[in-house]
Amino acid sequence: MSSGKTARAPGYQETPGEAGFRMPAEWAPHRGTWLSWPHRESSWPGKFGPVPAAFAGIVRHLAPREEVHINVVDDAMEDSARAVLAAGEIPAGNVVFHRNKTNDAWCRDHGPIFVQRPRNGRTEQLIVDWGYNAWGGKYPPFEDDDRIPTLIGAEFAIPVVSPGIVMEGGSLDVNGLGTLITTEACLLNPNRNPSLSQGQIEEHLRNYLGVTHILWLGDGIEGDDTDGHVDDLTRFVNPTTVVTVVEDDPTDHNYRPLQENLERLATMTDQDGRALGIVTLPMPQAMYEGDQRLPASYANFYVANGVVLMPAYDADMDPIAAATLGRCFPGREVIAIPSSDLIWGLGAIHCLTQQWPRL
Repeated sequence: MSSGKTARAPGYQETPGEAGFRMPAEWAPHRGTWLSWPHRESSWPGKFGPVPAAFAGIVRHLAPREEVHINVVDDAMEDSARAVLAAGEIPAGNVVFHRNKTNDAWCRDHGPIFVQRPRNGRTEQLIVDWGYNAWGGKYPPFEDDDRIPTLIGAEFAIPVVSPGIVMEGGSLDVNGLGTLITTEACLLNPNRNPSLSQGQIEEHLRNYLGVTHILWLGDGIEGDDTDGHVDDLTRFVNPTTVVTVVEDDPTDHNYRPLQENLERLATMTDQDGRALGIVTLPMPQAMYEGDQRLPASYANFYVANGVVLMPAYDADMDPIAAATLGRCFPGREVIAIPSSDLIWGLGAIHCLTQQWPRL
């Protein structure tokens, strides 16, 4: 699915970027958060049992602050999810379930990407429906996940535009003013869009997300089956500053790639030519399940209304990471979400969530 053709949204004569649409930064006010309820036990082989309760822990901190929209396969799954929320004494008043069949829970990558533009005194929104192939065809089937953005657009009468190339939400991060950061390891991997050059991929990012300035990091962390998603590495925390993970142990396999990314960041600027501010985050101690290195990273946090949900893995490093993020997001409460069970699925808080910006 890599035609490289230019698509236009229904009713528009230009691409979203040309028409003035832009992807807001994650810290912009939310209407809500989209989630897909976990049900694919093979994503957490032998350890699925605690996952729904861990998922409910995310809902607990979102629902008092914004809408929580949850994709479920059928009535039985909704009943099961409601029972998990009730067992955790989580108020369900701000939680909305949707009959959107999914293959897996990673809504960051298969969920809708919302872009917005001001128009005649109000804000218009579109959904960008990138193609989704489960990180290069690694985990079929994925056809139900690939349909999620279109289903949501139809339910809420939001126009949907499909660029015709594969792209995942976790592979990119934006500052909301025109700058996007991503990785060569992921976007240039031939298992995504083998017929497209780097320049053609950049053109799609400009056309559909409204960005003007694209920054490229190198490799991802060990154990990351997404081929190097940037949401495990480097994130914008305000329009001019990024937070990036570093590994202090020179013998760790992550040490060199993360140092190289840090060196690249030191040479980068935003869309206005200003040098990026750089804040470093520690890595947790290496986590394994058997011989499998798990991609635990504090960069996989999620910014919602009034809070930052940070994955917690390591009693020694968690407080350091939380304090760092607290300084990066003044006015937001940093909440550590135990994620040792979630990360066995090779993803954490950010991988499971997708923001719906407020109009």
